Amino acid sequence: MIHDDTRCILGEGPLWHPRREDLFWFDILGKRLYRKGQHWQFGDYVSAAGWVDTDRLLVADAKGLFIFDLDTGTRDDLVALEAENPVTRSNDGRADPFGGFWIGTMGINAEPGAGAIYRYYKGELRQLFAEITISNAICFSPDGGHAYFADTPTRRIMRQRLSAKDGWPEGDPELWLDLTAEGLSPDGAVVDAAGNFWNAQWGAGRVACYGADGTFRQAVDLPATQTTCPAFGGPELRTLFCTSAADGLSEDDPDHGKTFSVHVDMRGQEEHQIIL
Repeated sequence: MIHDDTRCILGEGPLWHPRREDLFWFDILGKRLYRKGQHWQFGDYVSAAGWVDTDRLLVADAKGLFIFDLDTGTRDDLVALEAENPVTRSNDGRADPFGGFWIGTMGINAEPGAGAIYRYYKGELRQLFAEITISNAICFSPDGGHAYFADTPTRRIMRQRLSAKDGWPEGDPELWLDLTAEGLSPDGAVVDAAGNFWNAQWGAGRVACYGADGTFRQAVDLPATQTTCPAFGGPELRTLFCTSAADGLSEDDPDHGKTFSVHVDMRGQEEHQIIL
């Protein structure tokens, strides 16, 4: 069940690279990118990535998006992201089916309404949603027709219709799933190949699966209270990975902050390639 023993302060952004057949993830507060047995240290908060080609990732940090070469360890800055705002950093993000990259920001100290959600697509960075406190759960339906996202403190997961032409939002987002009654806090999420929505729930120690209609289907319990983000990978994309956070928790439980893997019956979607 434990994919890697590294205890991240705030593990996030797991990405299964389909060409390298390897999992990458971040420790946001540790300012590191990880793969099993290796890490890269950065000078700022790093939180999410998408794959550009075999050797390069698009990475989000507190000041922008950059291209990172996994083989050489070099970076090329791509576009600024709230670079003049010292209050915020990047948080959850994922590539969309059209080759774009959605990335959310938030206050470093979770300042209310300080963040936003953006999309980078073919050279353009556009703000999509403003006044977000903790951006999370960014993921996409298999047909590319909808995006999902959440502002964690609201406990509500939103669904946004997308243009079939280029993936830009059409109309206003709608409430898709309200977790208020259960007292659950939606963190990162991913959608499998059948359209099921898998959501890491901060403080609940689990990844919960909901059908495309929002009906609860099952939960995968993990030995870390602060589960943060899932990803599908491994053989036939039937391994569910999940990062977690040790931040603010006792060191008595050594599994807090580790990255986990569980075989599941459902098959995930292959992570989409970013088109620069």
